[in-house]
Amino acid sequence: MPDHPIRRARAAQQLAERALIRHGLAHPLAHTLLAAAALAAAGVWEAGHWVRDLHPRTAPSQGHCHGTSQHPAEAEAGGGRADPPVR
Repeated sequence: MPDHPIRRARAAQQLAERALIRHGLAHPLAHTLLAAAALAAAGVWEAGHWVRDLHPRTAPSQGHCHGTSQHPAEAEAGGGRADPPVR
């Protein structure tokens, strides 16, 4: 298993995606792997990483940016906590 939290989260996401493709959304393995991917992504967020670190863009965006503009550490320093962006 990869040792960096972002790599672990990406690996969990890929395993969940493969299970969804192979077995479908109703399969218990897909549910378990989706939950594991969500927990891994939450751990990366709690460690202070940006969501875009987990989901890097392959091409520059021409539209507007979704989600929060604050990094979690900046939000805490400013007195408030930024919620994770919803995709």
